[in-house]
Amino acid sequence: MKIKELVRKGRNSQLKINDYSQVKIDEIITAVAWEIIKPENNKMLSEMAVQDTGLGKVDDKILKNTRKTIGLLRDLKNVKTVGIIKKDVKKGLTYIARPVGLVAAMTPATNPIATPLNNIINALKCKNSIIISPSPKGARVCAKIVKLVHKALRRVGAPISIVQSISPLSKMSDTLELFSLVDLVIATGAQDNIKKAIQTGTPTLGVGVGNVPSIIDSSANLKDAANKIKISKTFDNSTSCSSENSVIVVGSIYNKFINYLKKEGGVILNDSEKNILVNKMWDKNFILNRDLIAKQASKIANEIGFNRSKYLNSKFLIVNEKSVGRKFPFSMEKLSPILTMYKVKNFNQSIKLAKKILQNQGQGHSCSVHSKNKTNIIRIGKELPVCRVIVNQIHSFATGGSFDNGLPFSLSMGCGTWGKNIFDENLNYKHFLNITKIVNKIKINQPTEYEIFSQYWKKFPKVRLQGDI
Repeated sequence: MKIKELVRKGRNSQLKINDYSQVKIDEIITAVAWEIIKPENNKMLSEMAVQDTGLGKVDDKILKNTRKTIGLLRDLKNVKTVGIIKKDVKKGLTYIARPVGLVAAMTPATNPIATPLNNIINALKCKNSIIISPSPKGARVCAKIVKLVHKALRRVGAPISIVQSISPLSKMSDTLELFSLVDLVIATGAQDNIKKAIQTGTPTLGVGVGNVPSIIDSSANLKDAANKIKISKTFDNSTSCSSENSVIVVGSIYNKFINYLKKEGGVILNDSEKNILVNKMWDKNFILNRDLIAKQASKIANEIGFNRSKYLNSKFLIVNEKSVGRKFPFSMEKLSPILTMYKVKNFNQSIKLAKKILQNQGQGHSCSVHSKNKTNIIRIGKELPVCRVIVNQIHSFATGGSFDNGLPFSLSMGCGTWGKNIFDENLNYKHFLNITKIVNKIKINQPTEYEIFSQYWKKFPKVRLQGDI
């Protein structure tokens, strides 16, 4: 089907749901969500995703799809997105939720199920229609998702064309044509593709690059931190942009922490092995080897010739690094269970090194900290260029929302101006709405000059004198 025909059908179907009640909209998103995470469908889609993309683990994708969807529905429960959603009598303002219209969403191969489903649910919650543009490797999975969604939409009596996807045979030029014809673009994936989406001129919510540093200070529960980093780093073979890439440890606890990581299945590469791995992981343009990303540590070791028995049961590989930048590629995002370790003298150096890592790659995304020192934690929030500081948690779970923190469940994290994004929140339903404000007159609220400037005048009395320079 041609792009213009998809757009025509999407716009027509959106008009049909424009008058739906909140009850009907909530029924629709519940039906859609269940059709995908229903155990037999979730398993089938997850197996297809791993088979087609070669990325991640089936069991972890099943868990991710379920957890993210249940969490999103929890966030959306009892949330008003239809009609009048708020009244502020004091200010004389009435807020009315309005759909943005037709949404297009680019989704990556790393999350070919959870990401499009999250976007579909958010879009429909706000009475929009949506067209998914999947990565080539995720196109067959996306087509199956849309087919299942259509089944759910028919069941509840909604027009099926409120959810569509472009053809698996589509080219990037087709995707860009789609983006130029819709009302809002959600762009997740390769930065080059996000830049192209922005250049179409359509309002675009793009996300930044992940390259999470994790700081371990001397007050941390080292055993707990090691366990949580292992879980985070190995989940779905590190397909998440929220997986830790570097761990910065104060020297006084470094050896003890390394021993805890070893107990969790971490294996340290020697200098020779590190040199072999770096040449296999990146090409001369510092592009990651797609044949090695999101693979189990033991498989990575085997594929590059590390056949010794110590790698057979390895959960993640550890490399020691001394600096940051292109001459030190392990300081960058790896999308694989490879953890870079840095040893520093004190917490001040931890802050400086984390900032250097983020300025090289990953500004705006997030930082992990394991600490009981509240002063240190606040310093990280004040000094590092990140929109999220995740404290004593499994980072790849917590960053995108968790049942034990207050962030919205999401697969897309805005990175603010640090990451060249126009938003700094976890992508959520609010980004799929326009809000109309009805403005009524209220009692005049106009302060005098004295009320505004009195404190300033007291401190600088001469500024009130005519001719003061």
